[in-house]
Amino acid sequence: MTNNDRGCAEYWPPRPAEADSHDPEVLRAALIREATDRGRAECIAKMQTDVVKLAIDLLVREPDLAGFFGALTKAMVEEAECHTCAVWLLDDTVQRCDLWMAYVKDHLLTPAMVTAKGQGGEKERSKLFCERMASHLFEYSDGWNRTVEYDADDARLPSTIREFSRDKGWDVTVATPLILGGRNLGWMTVSSPRAPECPEGGWWRVVLIEAVARQASLALHHSRVVEQNRIEERRKAILEERNRLARDIHDNLAQGFAAILMQLQGARREAICLPQTITAKLDAAVDLARTHLIEARRSVGTLRPNVGDGEEVASALKRIAGSVQRTTDVPIDVNVDELPRFGDAIERELIGIAQEALTNAVRHSRARRITVSAASVRSIGVRLSISDDGRGIVREQPSAGFGMTSMQERAERIGASLTIVTAPRSGTEVVLAWEPSNLPTQVYSAG
Repeated sequence: MTNNDRGCAEYWPPRPAEADSHDPEVLRAALIREATDRGRAECIAKMQTDVVKLAIDLLVREPDLAGFFGALTKAMVEEAECHTCAVWLLDDTVQRCDLWMAYVKDHLLTPAMVTAKGQGGEKERSKLFCERMASHLFEYSDGWNRTVEYDADDARLPSTIREFSRDKGWDVTVATPLILGGRNLGWMTVSSPRAPECPEGGWWRVVLIEAVARQASLALHHSRVVEQNRIEERRKAILEERNRLARDIHDNLAQGFAAILMQLQGARREAICLPQTITAKLDAAVDLARTHLIEARRSVGTLRPNVGDGEEVASALKRIAGSVQRTTDVPIDVNVDELPRFGDAIERELIGIAQEALTNAVRHSRARRITVSAASVRSIGVRLSISDDGRGIVREQPSAGFGMTSMQERAERIGASLTIVTAPRSGTEVVLAWEPSNLPTQVYSAG
């Protein structure tokens, strides 16, 4: 036997036992069985071919993953003559399963829509059903590697699911795992009434859902791979940009501050006979240059502006206000309460916004007084305010300039609410509110 013969033998069906019989009835029964099996095999092959063609067509029409699955579940409901087709996905840690979407009768539902659907008890029952079904799929180990068929009164199902299925008229529920490369990504379930013309139980529905599940698993895996590659590319781009910024800070800002500091220190040594007011300004300039040189050098390594390692927000606000005060004659009042710690990422953006707003007030407002205030919100958040009594911001350009854009972007990164209230000759107030609930970013200008 050649290698090709052995390869064919692996897939070739065995010789029927009745082949050597001379009994016409035995041969007739064997022929009927063979014809039935062949018809079923042809049906399965055609069904699988049609599903592959459908999946390719849907991917062309619906490149978005959610759109693809929405169209796929709709096709499943229509082709399998069932009531509902649902997709349940495992989370990244494979610690739980949740409903992703379901096509019911003639419309697509998401978990939020399922929860909102109906009133009172019906809404709660739908929500409870989704939770119980997700838990059952996750906990029923036999269903992780093979398709499982459930009757409406199947004892394997929790009572909540059985009652809900009976009320909806679901006689049969088929659950098949979304498996690719030996890894389970979730499940696809189809619920339907039992067709009276299918006494065998509608085997074709099982074949159909398994064929659809294979294409769904491939699409889901491909989408996740693409998304992971996109995230990795974004991470690389961010890293490259951070490295570029670090180089620019080191080569330009840090070296520039070092040169300025040397010149100021030289001038201070030669200013012994100058008036005290001038020497005081030189001392302030030396301190400012030294402080910003330290900040520039720290940013080269970590790109962490304005807040030192372990420094609290309240202390950083007072330090920044003190540094700015040495550059202006405008009084800066600081009213800062004791604040909780918010984490490095949040604190860096808060301090960055405070410094930008304070710098804008000193440079552009022509104010007679500036106030910096900060207080905790419900012991877990913060409200930060930088206000002045200056000329305000021109109404036609309420958000012009890099400084305003920078503050908005910082607020968006941490999910804070940023409000800018200004009016001609009535001053400007920049208010930032942040809580762990991720408030939306809002930027207003009041004329």
